[in-house]
Amino acid sequence: MLFIDEPKKFPTFKKTIKQKIDFKKMKRLHLILSLIFLSFSTLGMAQATANFTASVTIIQPIGITNTANMNFANLDAKSGGAVILSPDNSRISQGGVELTDGNTVSAATFEVTGQAGYTYSVTLPNSEYVLTNGTDDIIIRDFTSSLKDEGSLADGSQTLSVGASLDINPNQTPGNYTSPGGFNISVNYN
Repeated sequence: MLFIDEPKKFPTFKKTIKQKIDFKKMKRLHLILSLIFLSFSTLGMAQATANFTASVTIIQPIGITNTANMNFANLDAKSGGAVILSPDNSRISQGGVELTDGNTVSAATFEVTGQAGYTYSVTLPNSEYVLTNGTDDIIIRDFTSSLKDEGSLADGSQTLSVGASLDINPNQTPGNYTSPGGFNISVNYN
């Protein structure tokens, strides 16, 4: 048997009243959407732009150089005591120690360099150390500097002096006493 297909029927689209879109409503919707779009676009335009540049100045690093070592000069220990060397190169004795002539009295002296107009602080040794002649020792302590509170690099450099105190034993063995190593002094910008 032979079947013949019936022609297919395509649906027809008939618009019903409910399906019709009211042109006035469509116009109103279009107007509302346009106003919303314009309000957002004007908000986006309500901004301003500026530009800026950047810069940096690298300052001269702070430095310190030893220009003279500390020298208490000659002493006679006698019954012992202490000797105080001030940053201004003066020395006083306490107890039975006698200050004698010979050799040059000198506080340790440094040249501090850095950026002109900057101030700096100094960190001195803060413990007791020894000077030795190989067999006997002398205590060195109480380091002081020529600065009151802080240093000032008004012209880019400043001289700094450091003094200290010695504890001399009674009848201390004669000889040349030196520090086995150097003492550290640090400077830092404030």
